[in-house]
Amino acid sequence: AIKSLFLDGLPMAEAKAKAIDHFEASDQGERTINYRLRDAIFARQRYWGEPIPIVFDSEGVAEAEEKLPLVLPNVASYTPTGQAESPLAGALEWVETQSGRRETNTMPGWAGSSWYFYRYMDAKNEGEFANREALDYWRQVDLYLGGTEHATGHLLYARFWSHFLHDLGLVPEREPFKRLVNQGMILGQSRFVYRVAGTNRFVSYGLRKAYETTALHVDVSFVNGEVLDIDKFKAWRPEYATAEFELEEGEYRCGMEVEKMSKSKHNVVNPDVVVGQYGADVLRLYEMFLGPLEVSKPWDTQGIEGVSRFLGKVWRLFYADDTPLWNEDPASEEALKALHKCVAKVSEDIEKLSFNTVVSALMICVNELTRLKCSNKQALEMLLVCLSPLAPHIAEELWALLGHSGSIAEVPYPIADPAYLKEDEITYPISVNGKVRVQLKISAEASEDEIKQQALTHPVMLELMAGAEPKRVIVVKGRIVNVVL
Repeated sequence: AIKSLFLDGLPMAEAKAKAIDHFEASDQGERTINYRLRDAIFARQRYWGEPIPIVFDSEGVAEAEEKLPLVLPNVASYTPTGQAESPLAGALEWVETQSGRRETNTMPGWAGSSWYFYRYMDAKNEGEFANREALDYWRQVDLYLGGTEHATGHLLYARFWSHFLHDLGLVPEREPFKRLVNQGMILGQSRFVYRVAGTNRFVSYGLRKAYETTALHVDVSFVNGEVLDIDKFKAWRPEYATAEFELEEGEYRCGMEVEKMSKSKHNVVNPDVVVGQYGADVLRLYEMFLGPLEVSKPWDTQGIEGVSRFLGKVWRLFYADDTPLWNEDPASEEALKALHKCVAKVSEDIEKLSFNTVVSALMICVNELTRLKCSNKQALEMLLVCLSPLAPHIAEELWALLGHSGSIAEVPYPIADPAYLKEDEITYPISVNGKVRVQLKISAEASEDEIKQQALTHPVMLELMAGAEPKRVIVVKGRIVNVVL
């Protein structure tokens, strides 16, 4: 848009539109929209994967329909040919055809999965990918859950496939998915050691500013919290075998930074190690408890301890050492109230995919049942059913120990009784000039005047007012009382 006649000084978008208008008006061209797929990540130089059914002579031509589906040949070796070609290039009997040379790159693993959800709707159909009647019945996928990086692979192509199939009149919906949720990335907590420039000497984090140092990533498995296991570090690479260390209070303390979890940053946590140490239920619960599903969040192995203690509390509701604690005595009203509130919260938040608050609700309920020393079998069974989608292994084991022969997964999910959800009392923060001074329990049935009266006659409030009348009292029923003096 500089020295370009009628385009001078125009913003880019306006210049493009005006240039196209000019070419159309002078019959030198016409506007069109070009769609482009990310072809660079589609073709793979490897043996496995769907073959691309194209034959090249002077140009690429699609394989005849009667030759489809194109099947991979049996090969003696899956290794590269050494000629910057796919391993398939070495299968000459398959590659060289009467019509020309077959494409030797294959499709990526998610090519087939770009349409396979349609196959689930009519999996045994021998004549077509799915019968239209079945497709019209099932229609779109209700929920698509995938990370943001997934979007440029599977999601992009699944939508492309569906648009294409819809244009052919083969599927009822243009868009294949009703709802998309992108889960956040699990970030790693990288650890760093600090090497003094030109040496094989490492200084602890708190001492690094006294030297010219280079920060180097260190494998997080060598670090407990922030303290480096020097022996493991020395054994890591030959160059570190003779390293020297300057310590703080007898320890080498590492630096820390939250980054994308990556092998190159040595901050990848192996789930097999976590499962081996804590069990699969703890790993599952911890991942859900980290934070909202859609938000990227840092992994902190130390945080797993709290989740592990929570499952320990669950177990201790049922057993003291090896002695069973449950009985057929009726559950207290307080215990039933805690359970039904938990059922309501868990049911609601699972529907919203708010798994971190589901775990939190279960923790609150278990703490309350522990405080109440609840040992009623029926009540504890209700707790287990709520817990089972999140921690299936401990739930199944305790369910069996309670004397049940079937799986807890087959048990109907409990329904919260509204009678137990109604609050008898509400705790009101009493704020004076913007600062909370008192937490006061008041009947849920109290009117605004009754709430105001109880708030202003509390001993702490009487002392603060010192006989003076407040300038203003604002009652937000069910939430707070604000007093302006």
